[in-house]
Formats: sequence, structure tokens, C-alpha cells
Amino acid sequence: MTRAWAIAFAAALSLAACGTEPEKKTDTAETSQDAALTAKVKSALATDVGARAASNITVEASHGVVRLSGFVDSQDMADRAVVAAKKVAGIQTLKNDLRVKTS
Repeated sequence: MTRAWAIAFAAALSLAACGTEPEKKTDTAETSQDAALTAKVKSALATDVGARAASNITVEASHGVVRLSGFVDSQDMADRAVVAAKKVAGIQTLKNDLRVKTS
């Protein structure tokens, strides 16, 4: 009985060890698509709202979801940034977290 208990205990430890490490998968294709999407949106912003204004806008992309954040000088500039970003192919969802600077 002691030997069977030891074997069962060893098997249980082996199974428990399998579940302790989270599975790490890095999808390089997805990562490079996100980087390309970010670059395209930044380029569109620089073209449509100007390089100076675009430099104050942070662009983050993850799995087709693009988030704009930062501070802009006016609501018109924020609206133009959103319109410019929406023109970029590949965006599934656009999150607008832009804030207008107050004096």
C-alpha cells in the first residue's frame, strides 16, 4: 500500500506541476500587425492634424483595437484625429480617450 501511495503522490505532483506554468504564446504575426497599425495611424494623424499635434497623441494598438489618448488643443483637433484614424484600414475598434487642454 505504501508503494502505491508513493506512486499516486508522484503522479499528482507531476500533474500539479503541469498546471502551474501559464502557457506563454507570443503571436509574432499579431504583434507585427499591431505595430504596423500603430505606425499607419500615427502617419495619418501627422498628415491630417499636423506633426506637432500628432506628437501629443499616443496611439496603442492591440488585436485590431486602437486607442488614442493624450491632450489636444481643441475639440476640433480631437475630432479630426478620430476621423483620420478611422480612415486607416485594419482597425476593428477605435477608442477615443483624447482630452482637450483647458487654460
